[in-house]
Amino acid sequence: MSAGAKAVAARPTAIEGLFILDLQLHGDNRGWFKEQWQRAKFRDLDLDAPGARALKEFEPVQQNISFNASPGVTRGLHAEPWDKLVSVAHGRVFGAWCDLREGSATYGQVFSHEIGPDVAVFVPRGVANGFQALEPNTAYNYLVNGHWSPQAAYSAANLADPTLDIQWPLPIGEISQKDIEHPLLVDATPVPNKRTLIIGTNGQLGRALRAALPDALAWDRQDWDLRDPLPEMDWTQVGVIVLAAAYTAVDQAEVDRAQCWQVNAEAVTKLVQVANEYQITLVYVSSEYVFDGTINCHSESEPLSPLSVYGQSKAAGELAVRGAKRHYIVRSSWVVGEGKNFVRTMRDLALRGVTPQVVGDQFGRLTFADDLAFGIVHLISQQADWGTYHLSNSGDVVSWAEVAREVFALCAKDPEAVQEVSSAQYFAQRSHAPRPRHSALDLSKIAATGFVPRDWRAGLEQYVRNLEATARKEA
Repeated sequence: MSAGAKAVAARPTAIEGLFILDLQLHGDNRGWFKEQWQRAKFRDLDLDAPGARALKEFEPVQQNISFNASPGVTRGLHAEPWDKLVSVAHGRVFGAWCDLREGSATYGQVFSHEIGPDVAVFVPRGVANGFQALEPNTAYNYLVNGHWSPQAAYSAANLADPTLDIQWPLPIGEISQKDIEHPLLVDATPVPNKRTLIIGTNGQLGRALRAALPDALAWDRQDWDLRDPLPEMDWTQVGVIVLAAAYTAVDQAEVDRAQCWQVNAEAVTKLVQVANEYQITLVYVSSEYVFDGTINCHSESEPLSPLSVYGQSKAAGELAVRGAKRHYIVRSSWVVGEGKNFVRTMRDLALRGVTPQVVGDQFGRLTFADDLAFGIVHLISQQADWGTYHLSNSGDVVSWAEVAREVFALCAKDPEAVQEVSSAQYFAQRSHAPRPRHSALDLSKIAATGFVPRDWRAGLEQYVRNLEATARKEA
């Protein structure tokens, strides 16, 4: 490479996520020097191929070196539940890799490439790594982003398997008995994909997430009370944590401050620590209550300005989540899903002929739990940039009273039966927490990722119709 060339350049291969890296050597009469890995330069790689994110965000936690005394020494094929950056410190090797990832489109496919001092290979989780020394005293170097343990979900394939047809340049020389006994591809155990953990599966959003992610791990309060220490589990098998559980009793939080903060803020710090330790994506579902509501429509960049204890605890949770290297903060408002909520209450009052008093000076949009769940799944699956996103349904901004009238109309009841009152009138005789007057969220950022939420009126019509269908079945 020329003196002005980049220190590292990456090239994709036929196996998704497996990249060849061309390294720049700086040589003189003493020998040579190279940068094996540098976080900032890897993050700045001009690369958008599938699987590139893992390479760009690779952060090793352990280094291993394999010394190979003579040409023909052959090792592999080993697949572990972590990513590797492999290279040589001395000598040359013939490297071979086989995709053993569960469900991969290239499962069983083999790629090979010679590695010298000026070449490194990024090997993604679940792709089996093998090599053959081509020169005496070859030192093969591994940087890995997971700590080795005997409990790791290790898999392997036989390097002499005729199905793989690896064209080793030299006769296979020294080889371990363990490598000789590795299974043929047909009997190999695929490396399982990392799973998503949903925390808080009994709430409105949690139930919607379980429907959207049926293969996810699911925790409710019986599995983990957020006030307690985290349960022990194999976190190496978790790729995403979605925290859907929260303390949401807004008025009660004014007198139950400690419990509210324990759940909405302190529990988050435990998850941040685990997420950073095991390189897990952390999704924190927040609320428009982190704002004071003086602005008509809130953008993601608006400073936090909570009015209530509940809002303050959610803002504190957000600040904690920002300490996670891989995180999404998803702010929503006026959530409606399976369970007790405003729409169900208004429908029940409409069918019973009750004339309700509903606040007319708080403004926002409904968010249906299904749409919120789909938006979260979209951010994760599309690998959107880390950060904060606003997510509600789209459509016109209305008051709670206008939502109630729409529910009455959908129930074929007179919308004028809804009596509009001010917040001051409604809360005059009851203890309450301060609420933001304006709850509408700017949706342009999440729309730029390709997710455009449906209009809340369309969502409300479908929701009410589904309630009617359920009621007929139960009758």
